Amino acid sequence: MLSPLYKINKQEFCEIEKPQIVSPVFIIGHWRSGTTFVHNMLSCDSQFGYCTTYQTVFPRLMFCGRSVFENIASLCMPDSRPTDGLELSVAQPQEEEFAVANITHASFYHFWLFPQNFAELANRYLFFDTATKNEEEEFCRAVVETMQTALYSQNKTRFLSKNPPHTARVKLLHRLFPDAKFIYIMRNPYSVIESSCNFFCKTLSSISLQSFSKQEIMQNILKNYQTMYSRYTEERKVVAPSNLVQIKFEDFEAEPVAQTEKIYNSLNLGNFDDVRDNMIQYAESKKSFRKKCYNYSPYTIHCVNRYCKEAIEEWEYSKL
Repeated sequence: MLSPLYKINKQEFCEIEKPQIVSPVFIIGHWRSGTTFVHNMLSCDSQFGYCTTYQTVFPRLMFCGRSVFENIASLCMPDSRPTDGLELSVAQPQEEEFAVANITHASFYHFWLFPQNFAELANRYLFFDTATKNEEEEFCRAVVETMQTALYSQNKTRFLSKNPPHTARVKLLHRLFPDAKFIYIMRNPYSVIESSCNFFCKTLSSISLQSFSKQEIMQNILKNYQTMYSRYTEERKVVAPSNLVQIKFEDFEAEPVAQTEKIYNSLNLGNFDDVRDNMIQYAESKKSFRKKCYNYSPYTIHCVNRYCKEAIEEWEYSKL
């Protein structure tokens, strides 16, 4: 039913003057590490364009039919994410991997529908260890198209990304955008793994097309964490120190405005005084939010100690 509109949108995208992607900012870190909070804070700066929730769902309906489908999506969408209670709206900043997955087969996020293929999709489209050259190029094309569409539709000059899978693609992103800035968020691995397992299982139970067990998901998350962290620590070496800042989420959560100012100064993102009031206002609005506290099971502690040892030691978290 939507195919004619897709064709019109594709034609319009081909005809627009594509925005130049200059010095994009990538917020990376494992899922459930607090990247959403950081993304929402920085998106208060009007210089940034970003992928919205609407674009992730309807990346092929950004030119023709957008107003109609935005209204439909707004009526159907809950006010908060069912998994953790964070705010949700069609205009909310969102991770672009969902949009990429709706554009091309070359995306790791197809595991949300096919969890039995989690490891295969990770090796192929998260780490690109088994992907063909054409598939890697297809993925890159979809990423660039998503970023250009967001910038054009919002009339912005700089793209702000929050995309956990990009944690394992620093070298690839650096090749595409040599002037890119990276913000890496680290959170206590025990909390990250426990939260990720709950989040993935709850989400998969409502959208997946295959059966899965919690233990299988837990093992996939652990192996992914280990590989992603190892890949990131190796590939961050290609990024100039002036283009990379690493922050503990616990520090950011305690002082969001001060830590955001640190990010601006470290990466030279602009005059922080110009956006300070917006940042303070957003941080104040989130003070009442209470994230879930976890009691780690002996199994979780054993697994995290095994698979997340490097991160625990480097970031000096207490080993349980």
